[in-house]
Amino acid sequence: MEQKNLENQFTRLVRLLKSERNAEGFWSGRLASSALATAVAIVALKINKDKTDNYLILNGLDWLLNNINVDGGFGDTPDSKSNVSTSLLCFAAISYCGKGSEPSKKALLSIEKYLLQQKIDLTKGNVTTSVLSFYGNDFTFSVPILSMLIICGVLDEKVYSKIPQLPFEFTLFPASWYSLFNLRVVSYAIPALIAVGIFIFKKRNRHNRIMRWIRNRSIQPALRKLEKIVPESGGFLEAIPLTAFVEMCLISSGFGDNPVVEKGLSFLRIQQRPDGSWPIDTDLSTWVTTLSVKALGSQMSKEFSASEINALVTHLKTIQYKDVHPFNLAQPGGWGWTNFSGSVPDVDDTSGAILALVELYHSDIEDKEAIINGCQWLATLQNKDGGYPTFCKGWGKLPFDSSCADLTGHALLALAKSLDILGDKMTIEFQNTVKQCIARAFGFLWKVQNDNGSWFPLWFGNQFTPENKNYVYGTAKVAIYLKDSLLCNSLEDHMKRNIRRMLSDAQEYLLKQQNADGSWGGELDIPGTIEESSLAISALIGKDQDAILKGFEWIENEYDKNGMRSNPIGLYFAMLWYDEKLYPLIYYIEALRRYLE
Repeated sequence: MEQKNLENQFTRLVRLLKSERNAEGFWSGRLASSALATAVAIVALKINKDKTDNYLILNGLDWLLNNINVDGGFGDTPDSKSNVSTSLLCFAAISYCGKGSEPSKKALLSIEKYLLQQKIDLTKGNVTTSVLSFYGNDFTFSVPILSMLIICGVLDEKVYSKIPQLPFEFTLFPASWYSLFNLRVVSYAIPALIAVGIFIFKKRNRHNRIMRWIRNRSIQPALRKLEKIVPESGGFLEAIPLTAFVEMCLISSGFGDNPVVEKGLSFLRIQQRPDGSWPIDTDLSTWVTTLSVKALGSQMSKEFSASEINALVTHLKTIQYKDVHPFNLAQPGGWGWTNFSGSVPDVDDTSGAILALVELYHSDIEDKEAIINGCQWLATLQNKDGGYPTFCKGWGKLPFDSSCADLTGHALLALAKSLDILGDKMTIEFQNTVKQCIARAFGFLWKVQNDNGSWFPLWFGNQFTPENKNYVYGTAKVAIYLKDSLLCNSLEDHMKRNIRRMLSDAQEYLLKQQNADGSWGGELDIPGTIEESSLAISALIGKDQDAILKGFEWIENEYDKNGMRSNPIGLYFAMLWYDEKLYPLIYYIEALRRYLE
């Protein structure tokens, strides 16, 4: 491809990205509609028995009936492969809300056939075992799924005895104690732990009098805790599935008059889209906004006016948490994934916000304080192994609470760049703390890089790889962070030498994963996407010109043929697939900008 073509493409795409901003001047993006979210939402509304919700329920039901996959099952999004969990929940929702209509009966038969192909027979009682087996030691999603299947009458109430009891009483202890208990749910699932735990307890007939007495005495205090952590929006983590599971279990347990239920149902009503569907979450506005700023990089000042940039900076500073977060008691200084109240500060979004503010920094005192406070927050989250988790330091051993490479690389770069531009504004003690965090993060990345040069990401995957893992995404992301860190003066020479070795191995891995058509998927011979191909190109800039140009040619052809189509490479809470409208556009722009520079 000729340079001029790439320049013209960059100009067109930047214009498109600018047009995607909301009225406030930042990006909200758009998450794909979710069959799973739609299914649990309409069940939660149906259980409440408010006739004014009938229109919402029927619209959601119609959307489900119109979005069943060819194989008879349901995937998490309309472009996702069918999976057992979503198909079971959709079966439950359709049978419960469909009132025996002919379209519903037809859909139920199709789902049953799909489930039988997966060796799950709804008439033989192997559903519970299959669901628990799939999720293993993590009860975050398996127990709510089984609870909804019983609520909807898909499973017999005798199954209660086979469902693990979530120990909701442990949530009454200080949060610092949680790591001592084998809670079997991830850190963000406290609302489900309480609501679903109470539901299972109320429905089971256990003979242990002591535990029965303890749990009976714990219900009201646990509900009061739930009331304290429900956000202003009513949506726990702004997540439709989590909120709906909480509401249906509280209502089914006899607590329909609890204020948490009223707030949660209001949240669900507001979140339904005109076509009848629900997304998995309100949006990822902070994430896509910081991704956009980082993608444009040095071109921000050329493409945006001073007032537009000031609006972005003001927005990011405004949504930084200034107080201890009520949900997980996170300290001030972090950022969550959206500006809505259900968000919780996390490492990836905090790192992204820091880097965006660094990119737009103009010696403002408030900007300096926001960046340094963000770095202080990151410094408190680093695990003993040197890696970074998502939300909580040292919570537990479940995958979504563990240290991971892509978050660690992101934090390393945020700290290194901040030290570069604001080191002289930090105390000597904090400078040393940041340097230690960087060194430990580097050590973690060195330790977890695979022999073939790859890294595994936590919150992203690929539906078509054997284990649904996406080493191309993880390797490209970490490689990009490491490439950028080499430009930081705050990194010592010996660390840069080792980073170059890691980076070289990672780039060799990525070159070997390029498909014959020039694209990249989750690994070699997996269908390519604009998202994965763009990220791989960004990681390979300066390494292999032929591979890069071949990749750009594939992306341009794909764009001309199918538009800026997004793909479900995102992995949401508890292994739910999603795609975000802006991902391919943002990553493509970043690849072009890096190449043209």
